[in-house]
Amino acid sequence: MSATPVTLQPRPISARPIDPSVDHEIQAIVAGETTAETCNTDLAAGPWTFDTRPGYGPGSSMGDVIPTGAPRQGQLPAEYREADEAELAARIVTAKQTLGERVVVLGHFYQREEVVTHADYVGDSFQLANAALEHPHAEAIVFCGVHFMAETADLLSRPEQAVILPNLAAGCSMADMADIDQVEECWEQLADVYGDMDAPDAEGQRPVIPVTYMNSSAAIKGFVGRHGGIVCTSSNARTVLEWAFARGRRVLFFPDQHLGRNTAKAMGVPLEQMPVWNPRKPLGGSSEAELADARVILWHGFCSVHRRFTVDQIAAARAEHPGVRVIVHPECPMDVVDAADEAGSTDYIRKAIAAATEPTTFAIGTEINLVQRLAAQFPQHEIFCLDPVVCPCSTMYRIHPGYLAWILEGLVAGEVRNRITVPADVAQPARIALERMLAAKP
Repeated sequence: MSATPVTLQPRPISARPIDPSVDHEIQAIVAGETTAETCNTDLAAGPWTFDTRPGYGPGSSMGDVIPTGAPRQGQLPAEYREADEAELAARIVTAKQTLGERVVVLGHFYQREEVVTHADYVGDSFQLANAALEHPHAEAIVFCGVHFMAETADLLSRPEQAVILPNLAAGCSMADMADIDQVEECWEQLADVYGDMDAPDAEGQRPVIPVTYMNSSAAIKGFVGRHGGIVCTSSNARTVLEWAFARGRRVLFFPDQHLGRNTAKAMGVPLEQMPVWNPRKPLGGSSEAELADARVILWHGFCSVHRRFTVDQIAAARAEHPGVRVIVHPECPMDVVDAADEAGSTDYIRKAIAAATEPTTFAIGTEINLVQRLAAQFPQHEIFCLDPVVCPCSTMYRIHPGYLAWILEGLVAGEVRNRITVPADVAQPARIALERMLAAKP
């Protein structure tokens, strides 16, 4: 906890009944109807305003550098841009009724409420990966999430099923922080230090087992599959690291350094044995001796949503709400996780709140759309976001009901829009890594 005086105050808890819509709150902020703050007033505009521009858009990732050639979304037709919330909701409901079991809509916990309300399944990346497997007869899987999630659904679904991402600009800045060329170069440099990376030693262990977080491209998942590695989620990260340590002397963990560090630290791995690999420096910025002693090599990546949370915010929450229960996501920096009462995946957070039998005050360190929804769903508790500024995930927020209506009405008309496909040469090894992940149940 910080030793300096804390002046930061938690965002005020709304009077009940609580509106789960973050969009409504942002609109109220921009209109001057509330004293709350947002990180960017452009969030009040439709995401189509930014689709043709380079960048991740307003929100938590707006300062991140987007790779050249990142997918962009074409112009959404005017009828969807100009329709109001009620009209779009009615059109989505009608299209879903017409399509019936031909389509399944998956929604990530971080999606805006106006989208989640139309999802057949809502969950974290691990749960939605399983949900994609459970509908082999659906003609289309509409994935309301971000690009890497749609790629994963394509890898796990049948070839004839169309996996659709409503807005192609919904990428992920964390996933983009580790591209395949950088990872291949890292592997070659590590081979210069450790020798043959695919050759087990006398005890049957390889020098390094690559582990990629679900928040990575299909190309990265394919790399992991080719080299005896595995994919993890925030739900099963510890189980996956145990799997990897049983097979290798070390783990190369990418792209999120914080999830890797927090998970390995909880397993007893010393911080000095967790060097960070900076792909812009020779040997990632470490010496050969440091790499020889390493147990977990952490990629220099992070989640811009979870990097916003601070120890000072936790201190402010405790000062304002004595007895508050602080739960943060393991993508948060280590000092934030250490200062919190608990850390866990989005599903862990949801279940912890649902299991609380007495009225409790919760300060939550994760994406605001989930926090707002939980506050509305469990009015017996006081639930607020640690970050006093309303700043949703830039890319999750690119999925808007206008795009969902456009996609579904296209399917009604027999047109598949924004289909996501993974090339066969990448898909085969990526599926191996994903199958290992699905078997590693926490």
